[in-house]
Amino acid sequence: MSLFGDALAWILDGGHWGGPTGIDTRLWQHLAVTFAAVALAAAVAIPLGVLIGHTGRGRLVVVATAGAVRAVPTLGLLTLLGLWLGIGLTAPLLALVVLAFPSLLAGAYAGVESADRGAVDAARSLGMSEWQLVLRVELPLGAAVVIGGLRAATLQVVATATLAAYLSDTGLGRYLFAGLKSRDYPQMLAGALLVAALALLLDVALAFVQRACRGPAPLAPSDAAPEAAPAKG
Repeated sequence: MSLFGDALAWILDGGHWGGPTGIDTRLWQHLAVTFAAVALAAAVAIPLGVLIGHTGRGRLVVVATAGAVRAVPTLGLLTLLGLWLGIGLTAPLLALVVLAFPSLLAGAYAGVESADRGAVDAARSLGMSEWQLVLRVELPLGAAVVIGGLRAATLQVVATATLAAYLSDTGLGRYLFAGLKSRDYPQMLAGALLVAALALLLDVALAFVQRACRGPAPLAPSDAAPEAAPAKG
């Protein structure tokens, strides 16, 4: 049997499901780490991005800082945090928060900044406060771009969360490290396939949300109703 077939057989083996080390448990652990990292990063990055997009202040500094953070190798950061904080989930979680931050910041900033200025000016002329402009006009108009940043951050984190098993017995990455240590290559490939499948499912779900935020597409010229023919005298 091929390596791919062996990996599928490993996944479908009932003995690898259930219990504290089963696939279902590892899957929920992986999701929990992913959601926790994205939520912690979003709690800071999205409000900051919205503020920058709305006011235009601090744009260059924050964008440059986000670009520098994006260039930091996650494994190197994880190693440094592990040496500082020790074995456990704290170091991987902090590394994943740093990884998610730039995409969330860029998405929030670009989403608010992309809001139609005519609509914003019209709302301001109606007497809306700055926060009302953000919550009722700019964020709804730029929601698809904000979700796009969330989508990118989630995919980056769910793929890189396999490294959490480097310092803690958590998530689907445990199968990769355990397989590497014991030279159980079907187990390694099975872990990689499970991570890829999880990333694909999350991407499809967030793509659906992003598309829903865009609203209905405008009618093409060919879809428009034909003009009424002039009445014959």
